Amino acid sequence: MSGSMLPALPWGATAPSVSKGPYSQEKALDDVPALSYALHLFLSSHMVEAEEYCSRCDPKREHLYFATGFGLIQCFKGLMSFEDEDLVSGLNHVRHGNAVASRHRKRTASLPTRLAGLVMGSLNTSGVGFIKSMTRVERHAELVYAESLFEKALIGIVYSGDWLAFIKEALNMRTTINIYRQLGKFLEEADAAARARGEGLEDSSIDADFRSGVYLGVGMLNVILSLMPSKLLTVMEMFGYTGDRHVGLEYLMRSGGWTAGSDEPAVSLESEGIRRSICDMSLLIFHLVLSSVTFDGVDIDMAQKILNYHVKRYPNGVFFLFGQGRLSLCRGQPAEAITYYTKAVEAQNQYRNMHHISNWEIAVASLALWDIEESLRCWQILTAEATWSKAVYAYGTAVCLLQLGDDKRREDAAKLMAKVPQLRQRIAGKSIPMEKYIARKARKFQDQGGRLALAALELAYIFLAIARAPREIIVSKMLPLVAEMLATLQVHQADPSKYEQGTGYWDDLCLTYFLQGICLRYVAYPDADAVTDPDEKALIGQAEAERDALLAFEAVFTNGTKVTLDHHLIYYAHYEYGRLLACKGDKEGARKHLELVMSGKPLEGPGGNHRKGKYSLENALHVRTNAALEALDHKARL
Repeated sequence: MSGSMLPALPWGATAPSVSKGPYSQEKALDDVPALSYALHLFLSSHMVEAEEYCSRCDPKREHLYFATGFGLIQCFKGLMSFEDEDLVSGLNHVRHGNAVASRHRKRTASLPTRLAGLVMGSLNTSGVGFIKSMTRVERHAELVYAESLFEKALIGIVYSGDWLAFIKEALNMRTTINIYRQLGKFLEEADAAARARGEGLEDSSIDADFRSGVYLGVGMLNVILSLMPSKLLTVMEMFGYTGDRHVGLEYLMRSGGWTAGSDEPAVSLESEGIRRSICDMSLLIFHLVLSSVTFDGVDIDMAQKILNYHVKRYPNGVFFLFGQGRLSLCRGQPAEAITYYTKAVEAQNQYRNMHHISNWEIAVASLALWDIEESLRCWQILTAEATWSKAVYAYGTAVCLLQLGDDKRREDAAKLMAKVPQLRQRIAGKSIPMEKYIARKARKFQDQGGRLALAALELAYIFLAIARAPREIIVSKMLPLVAEMLATLQVHQADPSKYEQGTGYWDDLCLTYFLQGICLRYVAYPDADAVTDPDEKALIGQAEAERDALLAFEAVFTNGTKVTLDHHLIYYAHYEYGRLLACKGDKEGARKHLELVMSGKPLEGPGGNHRKGKYSLENALHVRTNAALEALDHKARL
């Protein structure tokens, strides 16, 4: 096949030739260079060309690597759009790829032979011995089979509408875990034997493409299992499945040869495995995206190294431009983040859904800059075009309209708020927690006659925009809004029944104090990864901001007994109070408040209006609180 009509990669690589003869399973690995080229096309923002190249190389979808590679692309498209049509297409292609991989696998022994193998290990009917007995193609097929099972489970869980389908896909995950564990043990034993023979650190007979796949699978499973909520993890541990986050991250770094002590990777472009870039992208997702829900193991400097390498390699790669935006946002530089996200939008126009990710991020970064007009523009684009969560987009649009405040915009906001509850979706038969939360807020808006206190600032907190905001913005734009609201509330302190027709006083008071505490906390102690301007003038001193933040959270505890609807504020206040104490160096005080959140006890206080059932965003808070407790002994600042 001629590659003359296909784009050359930035480093000059062109499409390798692919045999036009009949496909033979024994030659399955001959396709790896061509699929590697397709992957590089995809990462260079030539997504459609990558799809077409895979189709032309394997029109019958019978090749091990092309069938599963094409399935991965379709899986990605489905998860990007959340459209039923794309999800079904992705699921069908992944299932087909899984069937192709199954045909390439080594056949398992019959039941009598497997039983005999339990007595006579030399039969190699299972475990590492079974992996050793495979040919190279069969080992690759085993690896690809596990990968496609993982993709099938992931997209199946998103698409399925009932718990039976969910459980079925979870069982597929169990098979995936077992395969990766055996492949990992095989690799460890082979490398240990090579070292014992004095042949180097690794067994040179095992190719880099296979290695990178095992590193990816073992690494991701360890990271994913380490991120699971404690209750679910307890169940997984009963089946022998545990995850060590640091082991997982080390596996992912091994594919590229990344180390903390070097800015450059040890593995060169010529000697890397086909899944190396995916390993690097997995590391970026952990350090830059999952860092919003965990602390232990997060290394922004490592993310910077990986991005520096891949931005040179894929200067127009939308994924790495997006990564630069996330890095800037994590460092408290939202204006710089918007520049990168805008470049990511301009980098390609083939996968429109990739624009939506950037628009979401620009909407949040604009909240961090308190540029409500720009945030509104992005929410409106998402409302009109994107399909992941129409309810959240409509709510984001509505609260920005409310913040901007003129009569026409408030009228438009009211229309959107009325639609929010009906726009909710379900995944695996379950409501999405964020959608459930904003639906409650939308109903509260209607019940209060078209009023919602500090709604845009509260949304900024939930999406971590306050945590990413420059201190100057917090002090000059956010805190004055809080002070204005607090002044209004204090007018009615003597007789709350005269506040807004007698509804919502205590909820609004606790929300206002809570947001005041959040803003002042980030003035006193910016996020641990934030880059602060050394010439920045301190409009509020650290000691003053710290003191007033503590007082604000304590005011939430004091008045929380009278909250009627927004019970989550009390629990989130204990979490943030604990984090603030940790920043001060009071680890025991921090632990006390964080453990209160995890205890499951009602925290509304004696005689308070206790909640019925769960409070809003409870699971998300438990994930963050558990992560904060784990990190408490490892880092002074959370």
